[in-house]
Amino acid sequence: METATPTTRKKTVFSGIQPSGTSTLGNYIGALRNFKLLEDEFQCLYCVVDMHAITVRQEASKLRQRCLELAAIYIASGLDPKKNIIYCQSHVPAHAELSWILNCYTYMGELSRMTQFKDKSAKHQDNINAGLFTYPALMAADILLFQTDLVPIGADQKQHLELTRDIAQRFNNVHGNVFTVPEGYFGKVGSRVMSLQEPERKMSKSDPEDTFINLLDPPDVIRRKIKRAVTDSDGEIRFDTENKPGVSNLLSIIAALEYRSIEDITAELSGKGYGALKDRVTDCVIQTLEPLQTEHKKLMADKPYLHSILDENAEKASMLASRTLSKVRRKVGFAEHGK
Repeated sequence: METATPTTRKKTVFSGIQPSGTSTLGNYIGALRNFKLLEDEFQCLYCVVDMHAITVRQEASKLRQRCLELAAIYIASGLDPKKNIIYCQSHVPAHAELSWILNCYTYMGELSRMTQFKDKSAKHQDNINAGLFTYPALMAADILLFQTDLVPIGADQKQHLELTRDIAQRFNNVHGNVFTVPEGYFGKVGSRVMSLQEPERKMSKSDPEDTFINLLDPPDVIRRKIKRAVTDSDGEIRFDTENKPGVSNLLSIIAALEYRSIEDITAELSGKGYGALKDRVTDCVIQTLEPLQTEHKKLMADKPYLHSILDENAEKASMLASRTLSKVRRKVGFAEHGK
């Protein structure tokens, strides 16, 4: 008689993106396009974190629309909704319940040190709400709810993950081995895309529109934004992030999208002016985004399909979440339900 070989559990990957505006070229290069490479090796959950989005005032109808748009972006970027769990955070109530529990294991001093709280408080001084302060507990719940092993992050998100790890370890020290303590999954070199107008800063969709490339920008808008991108006055095309951040950013974009070395791109453009560099970037970006935009338009024309994907995957996410949440409830002493 043959002995059955135990199957190895796939490691779990969790990532969440806010539906607070269409994703940027930086999101695509640093994260979205790489997610496709993970779907066979890992159990992957990609969450539209609409609960996080309301820490800043939102127009309800626009937020609902952006949730669908982001789900379509995930799929248009190449993710198979049958192999990956693509869902809305608000469709899985376990996120909110675990967040409240973890609030009770998170310290005020830790929350006050969070860079994002400081940044958003400065930008939205008329709406410094409790959710903005305690959002890291919800972020920790997002990750820990699924016994996540790996979280795809950039270097600027290490602080968030470290707090999540601290909360998980603190809970485990009190109640035993309940949560998997997650590790960061870092993108490849060249994944950090900078602002077109302030190339010392990361490209962000929360900045003015002309500082970033929106994944759904039409070709004429992409061309205009890149034409206006900051460079410098010496006219030499070379990679030097300290002295030539604007030029270096444009070279990095080409290299990342074409999977080529910066040295090759620089050699190709040697002796040419910044106009040639910007034309090269423009053509590369438009060519890359065209198939994604075509597929996204097709998906958005079939909203019943998108809703069905979100509903099916919310059920899958809820089933996974319930395993962790039921254990947490017992550990903290909540009364049994349904007995």
